Amino acid sequence: MIEADPGWSAVISVRLPREAVADWLERALRPEAAREVPRAHAEVRRAGPDTVEIALTARDTGSVRAAMNTYLGWVHLALATVARAAPPTEPPRYDPGGGRSPKPL
Repeated sequence: MIEADPGWSAVISVRLPREAVADWLERALRPEAAREVPRAHAEVRRAGPDTVEIALTARDTGSVRAAMNTYLGWVHLALATVARAAPPTEPPRYDPGGGRSPKPL
């Protein structure tokens, strides 16, 4: 657990394209923030409908840097997962005939 005056703090603000993605990111990060992390504390909160903030506090610069790297990695992983899982905006351009017209049956 850390003292009342941790000494160092940082806020990561992530603005997202849609409120639904912000909801998903907040739900993905909240369990991590609730866990006890050595020498650091994190709070996940909403700064707006499409913005998630991660407030970090730590006793020393090394701890706040490590916490920032950890949370930035989780944000990157979560958003990469959303991007891969999202349906494409247009059908894939796969042509099994290699550009040739299909043969009649």
